[in-house]
Amino acid sequence: MGFLNIEKKWLYPFLVCSAICMLFLVTSFNMGLVSSIHSINSLFFFLPSHLRSNQTSPVLKEKRATPAPAPTPAKPGIPRFAYLISGSKGDLEKLWRTLHALYHPLNHYVVHMDLESPIEERNEIAHRIERQHVFAEVGNVYFITKSNMVTYRGPTMVSNTLHACAILLKRSKDWDWFINLSASDYPLVTQDDLLFTFSDLDRGLNFIEHTSHLGWKFDKRAMPLIVDPGLYMSNKSDVFWVEPKRPLPTAFKLFTGSAWMVLSHDFVEYIIWGWDNLPRTLLMYYTNFLSSPEGYFQTVACNVPELAKTIVNNDLHYISWDNPPKQHPHVLNINDTDKMFESGAAFARKFNQDDPSLDVIDKKILRRRNGLFPLGGWCAGRPKCSEIGNIYKLKPGPGSQKLHRLVTGLILKAKSGEDQCK
Repeated sequence: MGFLNIEKKWLYPFLVCSAICMLFLVTSFNMGLVSSIHSINSLFFFLPSHLRSNQTSPVLKEKRATPAPAPTPAKPGIPRFAYLISGSKGDLEKLWRTLHALYHPLNHYVVHMDLESPIEERNEIAHRIERQHVFAEVGNVYFITKSNMVTYRGPTMVSNTLHACAILLKRSKDWDWFINLSASDYPLVTQDDLLFTFSDLDRGLNFIEHTSHLGWKFDKRAMPLIVDPGLYMSNKSDVFWVEPKRPLPTAFKLFTGSAWMVLSHDFVEYIIWGWDNLPRTLLMYYTNFLSSPEGYFQTVACNVPELAKTIVNNDLHYISWDNPPKQHPHVLNINDTDKMFESGAAFARKFNQDDPSLDVIDKKILRRRNGLFPLGGWCAGRPKCSEIGNIYKLKPGPGSQKLHRLVTGLILKAKSGEDQCK
């Protein structure tokens, strides 16, 4: 009897403990099942989203800036360039031609048509890039499907450039210089010429035209406050002015120059990653600055002593200006070709669509025929450049000699410090 009494005494606690254990087991099983289902789904990440859900998508759907295919390691000494080529409404054919004229399998390219351009134009350039078999094989041309609104003279042009920089950094670390161009630009040298000329250069150099002598720009650009509607409107409109004016900054020194640059990989990382707060501070300041693309990068570089020592005061462009310069440069034509060629510059702007001067450049400099790529050491197949050969084989032409002379002189001048951030 005593034994039975002891059993009855512990029977109730035993049943309670058993129930709690069963509850834990059931809960753990359910959580494990959910986790397992999630894990199984995650195994199919490579499937297109429309195969994993029943959602519909627009004709031109946004793409994430996925990493580019693993690049073939560059041979020692051969650099790579990362380009942004941007256009707007009506620039489809200009953009397509400029992209071909700049192409080399070693480089990386981001192409952007702003939100003002019709969806038909953006669809067309996206489809052309997808169908071009060389682009598809190499995988080094990326089109921004979610277009940005870009206002001329406004900070949206700066933000678009930074967006492209961020995409290029995410897609690949294997490039040395970033170059921003528009559909109105055109190369005056082949990519073989450019790669050959830059092969022996310090990878930290930045080609940024700049000056601290703002003159009339202090009163007309630095002190007025402007607002860019492209920051918050879906339709394009010009910047507008607001009151009151602001005083000139004392926390940093202002610089101005060209909106077209050749930036080192290190400099691009500095402005995008922002381990120092200066790039962010200046980006906010230049949000209300007229023609901020002509000041933001210059002011960042020249207010950082380590970067200031890397600047070469030139944008490597041939641009024909009035004296004193007006708001817009001259539109180049066939009468400017001799001056362009003698300048030794890598690029020229700006051109109208299919101007005869472009045909002269194609024939005499780029050796580009029938809308194909410029002849380079990588070209193979019939017709030439329809297939990819040895991408490390460079065939520099006469343009490389003129460009080399120009760059060598500019670097020597920069090393003397006489025109760095003055």
